[in-house]
Amino acid sequence: QEQLVESGGESVQAGGSLRLSCAGFRRTYVSNCMGWFRQAPGKERDGVAVLSTASSTTLYGDSVKGRFTISRDNAKNALYLQMNNLKPEDAAMYYCAANLRYCPRPTMSTADFNYWGQGTQVTVSS
Repeated sequence: QEQLVESGGESVQAGGSLRLSCAGFRRTYVSNCMGWFRQAPGKERDGVAVLSTASSTTLYGDSVKGRFTISRDNAKNALYLQMNNLKPEDAAMYYCAANLRYCPRPTMSTADFNYWGQGTQVTVSS
């Protein structure tokens, strides 16, 4: 059973960059989905970026397209989220998630993901 652990969240100024990391994948998955979600206080958990290892395709939330990049390192069994040009509205708790069922195309439905990390906090000041 995966125990996902996020790291890399911190407080930055608007326009800055952060790279979030997610460790805990037991092996290199080739037919599944993994991704990043975020949740701000009082709001629902929303998809940020998801990739399908089955189709090697990615899906980004509209608000982060062109600024965030999801990637993985197979040698380290890790998942990353590079976040550039951060905005105050990006502030949230960021969660790593995995859908270890067969997942040919990335989706952003939280119900599709069966493993979650505890989150890492990102704060962006204006």
